[in-house]
Amino acid sequence: MSPSPTWRLAILSVGTFVLGIDGFVLPGLLPEISSDLSVSVAAAGQLTTAFGIAYAVGSPITATLTGRMDRRVVICTGMVVFLLGMVLQAAGPTYGVVMTGQIVAALGAAAFQANAFAVAGVLAPPDRRSRAFGMIAAGVSLAAVLGLPFGLLIGQLWGWRGTLWTIAALAAVTAVMAGLFVPSVTLPATTMRDRLAVLVNPRILALLTVSALVLTPQYLLGSYASAVVGVSSPGNATAILIALSVYGTGVFVGNRLVSLFADRFASLAVIVTGLGVVALCSGLLAVVQHWFLPTLAALFILGTVGLSLVVPQQNRVFVAGGDVAVIALSLNGAMNHIGAAIGAGIGGVVLANAGPLWLAPTAAVLALGVIAVAMITAPDSLGNKPTNATPGRSRDVRAW
Repeated sequence: MSPSPTWRLAILSVGTFVLGIDGFVLPGLLPEISSDLSVSVAAAGQLTTAFGIAYAVGSPITATLTGRMDRRVVICTGMVVFLLGMVLQAAGPTYGVVMTGQIVAALGAAAFQANAFAVAGVLAPPDRRSRAFGMIAAGVSLAAVLGLPFGLLIGQLWGWRGTLWTIAALAAVTAVMAGLFVPSVTLPATTMRDRLAVLVNPRILALLTVSALVLTPQYLLGSYASAVVGVSSPGNATAILIALSVYGTGVFVGNRLVSLFADRFASLAVIVTGLGVVALCSGLLAVVQHWFLPTLAALFILGTVGLSLVVPQQNRVFVAGGDVAVIALSLNGAMNHIGAAIGAGIGGVVLANAGPLWLAPTAAVLALGVIAVAMITAPDSLGNKPTNATPGRSRDVRAW
């Protein structure tokens, strides 16, 4: 008996869980990484920036080179490449080697994650597409809840390298599971010219711009959450563990909720509302950052709202893409990582030059700016409900 579609989505979700552990554990390990590699905390945080840039550049190239291949093969190969990148990081003796490992891991993650979402988007019924995206993305949010404290505990026992070796082991198991249970799927092959031609479409270009920006406030704060918590609890590793676990729990809760909202309401309405909450909560965090418990509350709310905005934005891009929806979705994943890199990069500059107290105010201003960009690029879409269109069919894309 072949696995059910839900089970197959669950396997892909396990893969995004493994990929997500790397991203969510890193902020809590920055002090140890910076000390071991003899670099500043801000420089260690730029490992996230390198991952995002490598993912963004590698995603369209990898997708083009593997366009005619079975998606199962690409997904398994991507996880193996991610595994090699994690081994390189865990064994890397210098900052440069660890940075190289991040880049290799990003290329593998791009191959796995972009294809996981593309397969789900094509196979899922239109009225359940956001839920299918949400199920795969749930792996990332679950990584924030379970992987983060687990990884930090391993880090306290075996060091930050022990955490990365554990992630490598999980990646090996996931590659085997994907090979056994992910279905054989062939998607329409496209050339690099086809992919770049999507960027000429003004509507899709506008949406991809929003995709690049929607995560910047969250990664500006999330990449340096340990520094934010350090204001109220300097040098307290337990406080950092608790705070990042609370933040991760918020990410998990938000991912489950937004998948339901995005199928019921216009995706732009969900995004604008969520960014408004991010701006307000970041502003409040700037005020309460000297007290630990209010900081925890703010981080929970930010986790609930911020990263969950990926799902409705994916839905907008998928529907607006029409016959090139799979291409647009692949580019959307790349733009998400560009946004993550931009957010982490801005956060590093702010931390190095102004200190941790200015991270939250900067995130609040940035969130307001992203709202303005989202409204300008789709000013008439806020009140419209989404259509249940699928690639290859005509559709009304105003709701997106």
